[in-house]
Amino acid sequence: MKKLRRLVWFIAKRLIIITSILGLMTIAFYFSMNAANIFVILKDGMAQRTLAVMMNEDNEELQKYFSMAYLPQDKRLAVIRNGTNPYEPYQITGIDHRLRMEWMWTWPWEDTARATITEQVPAIDGRIKSSFREVTPQEQWSPPRWPSARYDVILIRENGQWHIRELRNERAYTP
Repeated sequence: MKKLRRLVWFIAKRLIIITSILGLMTIAFYFSMNAANIFVILKDGMAQRTLAVMMNEDNEELQKYFSMAYLPQDKRLAVIRNGTNPYEPYQITGIDHRLRMEWMWTWPWEDTARATITEQVPAIDGRIKSSFREVTPQEQWSPPRWPSARYDVILIRENGQWHIRELRNERAYTP
């Protein structure tokens, strides 16, 4: 009887250890998968947002990355709607958009995630449109710099896809 009890405890301990290891591996896999998806959504979404402002168009592509409730509230996209876009006189041909994710957390079973990111656009390729050349001094013929910022981001998973629900606490960032 004593040998049977030892055998049962030996098997039970091994099963608990194996189950714990497999559970941790599963959690790590789903966390990594969510982190990769979130990084892609943030990188592509923020770049698309920057291009929408610089090219002065309300881009439908933004709906792939941002929740529909957030888009009307975005401060940077508001310049398109209210006509105060500083990039309107310029023909933008390309940008060097950089995004760094400083921190991100989500549980695999939750549909919300939080992240802290920094956004920079160190180079903007573009020139002033010919219709604005006569009224603009030559030293302003280059596009204005995009302000670098640090954001606290809240993302939600809707129908299996992550969307940016909120960009909070925009703070100026100097590299």
